[in-house]
Amino acid sequence: MAEKKTAEKATSRRKMLTAGAAGAAAAVVAAPPAAAQSKPERKVHWSGDKVPENPLFSPVVTYGNLVFVAGKGAHFEGDIKSHTDHVLNTIQKELERVGSSMDKCLKCNVYLHDLNDYAGMNEVFKGRFGPNPPVRTTIATYGGVPGDSLVEIDVIAFI
Repeated sequence: MAEKKTAEKATSRRKMLTAGAAGAAAAVVAAPPAAAQSKPERKVHWSGDKVPENPLFSPVVTYGNLVFVAGKGAHFEGDIKSHTDHVLNTIQKELERVGSSMDKCLKCNVYLHDLNDYAGMNEVFKGRFGPNPPVRTTIATYGGVPGDSLVEIDVIAFI
């Protein structure tokens, strides 16, 4: 009697496994091919209501869940600390406008007018991207940053 119940359980398990395998195979066949799945969309985000005529570059671009923020500078009289603070505030606003944030930054490039400003820039930079800052490259430019800014920063983030 016990042998009969054991045999029935084994048969029942086999049926269940066979049905599960058939269901998994059907799911694979039913899945749409990779080409039919939706592709990420590239979208340019302009700061104002009007897109400039024949723009030189896009200020912010999203592609899927990635955000690319073009280099931001500070175009006013000031020192490296005030320029860095202004640039980071601008980047933060741009990221938040498209649904991201500073702590979602993956990559950051910093361009300094003068390498002697490295320590001052770092004082303001530290902590602005949360406890786990993005990877970063910092270089001093030859001839300065465009527009007389002491620093220019661009980032890549996610939404």
